[in-house]
Amino acid sequence: MERTLYREIKATRQIVQLAVLLAAFIAAAALAVLYIEHHGHIVTGMNNQIVWGMPHVFAIFLIVAASGALNVASIASVFGQVPYKPLARLSGLLALALLAGGLAVLVLDLGRPDRLIVAMTTYNFSSVFAWNILLYNGFFVIVGAYLFVQMARSMPYGVIRTAGTIAFLWRLVLTTGTGSIFGWLVARQAYDAAVMAPLFVAMSFAIGLAVFLLVLGLITWLTERPLGEKLVARMGRLLGIFAGVVLYFTAVQHLTNLYAAEHSGIEAFILWEGGLYTNLFWFGQVLIGGLIPIALVFHPTGGAKPASAFVASALVVAGGFAQLYVIIIGGQAYPLEMFPGYQVTSGFSDGVVNAYSASYLEVLLGLGGVALALAITGVGMKVLRILPTNLSDANIGQD
Repeated sequence: MERTLYREIKATRQIVQLAVLLAAFIAAAALAVLYIEHHGHIVTGMNNQIVWGMPHVFAIFLIVAASGALNVASIASVFGQVPYKPLARLSGLLALALLAGGLAVLVLDLGRPDRLIVAMTTYNFSSVFAWNILLYNGFFVIVGAYLFVQMARSMPYGVIRTAGTIAFLWRLVLTTGTGSIFGWLVARQAYDAAVMAPLFVAMSFAIGLAVFLLVLGLITWLTERPLGEKLVARMGRLLGIFAGVVLYFTAVQHLTNLYAAEHSGIEAFILWEGGLYTNLFWFGQVLIGGLIPIALVFHPTGGAKPASAFVASALVVAGGFAQLYVIIIGGQAYPLEMFPGYQVTSGFSDGVVNAYSASYLEVLLGLGGVALALAITGVGMKVLRILPTNLSDANIGQD
């Protein structure tokens, strides 16, 4: 084994081309924000019934992925797995970048982004949203400190492990808070479930590792740095386990709701009668995001190939996005039950499935958040020594 050397990435032609592409997406998102800010949310697909649209799907996806991307560093520092230690710095940087991208989308979708200072200085502690602002700020501070102690020279391992443990516990609390936004929202039958918190934790494990694998594969390919096949296959198998856990908690959620008569309507809507939402659930979430990736990474021969892990990662990302779309958009599309046990009749969309079609402005805003996260990651690797020069199996102790 050689000594692990961390070096900044060089601005090659391919890196510059990727940077220009990301800048174009960020600029397009900025123009979309200005257009929406000038004309109002009437130009988007959101309405009085669907108040959380496509930008919120992107934002929650990035926030959940940020929490899960930190797992690689936690496996190295907290659980002492040697092969993961050279990847810990990239794990911390990517986690910070993804959270920044997600919060940027969330803030820029507000009707009055200039009033963010009110949310940052005035807290309503009876609201889970206020709790999450503290959790997000704490994540930046704790993970930033964790990344600093990893990069500091001659830092005792005990300090690194302590910082890693705190960061690991905080990201669990953060994702629990994100899931609780939906789990404690009792007015929506699709959300009202305590299992939402562990479901979101499981989703973060799967989506975060999938995003990390894709970013790691892309940057090592662009910089022509060796990447061990056994290391990738190992992370691929771990991804398969996480995907299975997501399916487990999803099954628990829906089986529990099917047992309760009050949730029979929303379950029929999601599982059988929901059209697009039903298709996204069965084909997007369960098949593409769960069963196929598991089959790929645990295949007796194909599972050992890096391509299987990378394809599985892309499928998990697609499936996770579909799952969040069903949870966020589908949960609002189902008619709101204003007075349980009573029949309400009026001309204001009562008992009607709410229609929603995302506008290109919302998609541009969401993609801009993704581009911002990747740009922050790239700049971090350019100015800081984040990525090792050699990640071959022999060099990182992967037998």
